Amino acid sequence: MLKEFRAFLLRGNVIDLAVAVVIGVAFGAVVTAFIKDLVTPLIAAIFGKPDFSTIYFTVNGSKFLIGDFINVLIAFVLIAAVIFFLVVKPVNALIARSRKDAPADTKTCPECLSLIPAEARRCAHCGEVVASA
Repeated sequence: MLKEFRAFLLRGNVIDLAVAVVIGVAFGAVVTAFIKDLVTPLIAAIFGKPDFSTIYFTVNGSKFLIGDFINVLIAFVLIAAVIFFLVVKPVNALIARSRKDAPADTKTCPECLSLIPAEARRCAHCGEVVASA
């Protein structure tokens, strides 16, 4: 059982996931610091508050920290935007580029699956004899 557990832990995808989580947490900390140290003072300067994160209201002795919530919301939106523009869009573009349909004047070699001219009788990549179209 320990050998199976060790094999599970040492799989590439488990290690990749662990690295991704650690990098994600570190990136989240950077964005949180950016919001707290740069964006919050800028917004606070616009609204005239010395510290934006101290905006709150009280109901029956309970504090509702609106400023802190806004900080977290801004951090979430920035993280989502970075992931969308730096990860999702480029990956979608690469996938779309790789899925282009074959031109009409080509066919696929049955042996090596390379695109060859439709009139070819032999594959230029692997030398396989190909039936004419």
